[in-house]
Amino acid sequence: MSATTKLDLPSEWDDDERMNVLFSEFKENREVNTSDWDSKMDFWTSLITQSCRDRGTVCVNLQDLNKAFRRKEKCPLGLSTVLQSMARNGKIQRESEFAANVDSGWMSWGVGLLLVKPLKWTFSTLLGSSRVPLEESFVVIDVVKDKAEELLNMYRSSEFSNCSILSFQDLCSLSAGVCADESTLCMTLLQLQRDKQVMVSIHEGEKIVKFRQPEQERVSPVNDIDIGIYQLQRSEKLLGEQVKKLQDEADKCKEEARVLLREGKKSQALRCLKGRKSVNKKVDSLFDKLWTIREILDRIAQSKSDKMVIQAYQAGVSALRLSLKDVTVARAESLVDQIQELCDTQDEVNQTLSSGVAGADDDMDALEDELKSLLNESLPDTTSGLPKVPSDPLPVNAPGSDLLSSLPAVPQGPLTISDEQLEEELNNLTLSDSGLQQKKSSLAQRLEHAQ
Repeated sequence: MSATTKLDLPSEWDDDERMNVLFSEFKENREVNTSDWDSKMDFWTSLITQSCRDRGTVCVNLQDLNKAFRRKEKCPLGLSTVLQSMARNGKIQRESEFAANVDSGWMSWGVGLLLVKPLKWTFSTLLGSSRVPLEESFVVIDVVKDKAEELLNMYRSSEFSNCSILSFQDLCSLSAGVCADESTLCMTLLQLQRDKQVMVSIHEGEKIVKFRQPEQERVSPVNDIDIGIYQLQRSEKLLGEQVKKLQDEADKCKEEARVLLREGKKSQALRCLKGRKSVNKKVDSLFDKLWTIREILDRIAQSKSDKMVIQAYQAGVSALRLSLKDVTVARAESLVDQIQELCDTQDEVNQTLSSGVAGADDDMDALEDELKSLLNESLPDTTSGLPKVPSDPLPVNAPGSDLLSSLPAVPQGPLTISDEQLEEELNNLTLSDSGLQQKKSSLAQRLEHAQ
């Protein structure tokens, strides 16, 4: 911890009376004043944890804490007791123990980044003495867990998210905004490895970090396929950097040739153009190699998809085999025969029911006829008092038979009577019997026709 690091101190830091109590030693017996003892312990525990968050680190030691919390030339006297209490409650852990609890052979990749001196601190120091070595480094558990989650989220949202393996140097650059130094990064990686999110190993003297992929429940050990993909990705990156460098060199040659040509130095300008042409040939060659590497990486990615499809097919075949376990051809034929037999039986039943309904229709027709005859018999004879309608033709000299003979003949020539004459004739008709009325109607029709 840097002594010059600006910390976010609580408001009571300016209260001399309160701070004198907090800077004093803890009572040997907590039971003397339990509330005062606990209040003081909670204050320093919270402040130590917050100081780690402010600095972006996960480790603390007594020496740095004494410098950071120095006030009016005084140092807190009870920080050693606070660290021991936090260790007993699992809030902090010695850096060496924290690393040793991860079954990764941490010494193989952590040497030079982790402190080795804590290994000299024996268990008797923790159990039998109230003194804590000034340089002993402790990992604050809550802070390192938060850092691990933050680093994992940063990886998943970065351009490296499609790369399962990263070099330690690339990870250092990626985590610059999360981890204050390499020691913090190592502790964060150890926490992620403990959570089965990453696997740290050494390949050809280089530290590499493998991240758990979304389709995995936990990170798998680094295998030959992972190493092959990692080497291809590294080669792709290096070739890309070389291509960019050569392209810049070709552009520079072209610009120099333009300047020399303006100055009239034609031969030198031609040499620059020849150099540019040579550089472009190298660029084309590297582009071909880069394209081949990218095609291989694409095929590897496709193979993963194909593998998933094959696994899905295998699962489908297994499920179909289980579903058809008790199904045989003979059993299927037997079921079909039973179904046909039942269908035949149903047809016979339907035929029987249909014939019964037809006989019922015949009986119904007979009943309808009988009902009609009963209705005719029950109706009263209302026509018995009326005279019988004659069926013989009327005689020629019957009353009214001379009506037609008394009418004038129908004119055959053109109609010469005027409208006024027809109106006058019509008005003079005063006959009241039915025959004269028919004549009047006939005259009316002739008048209407003439109009």
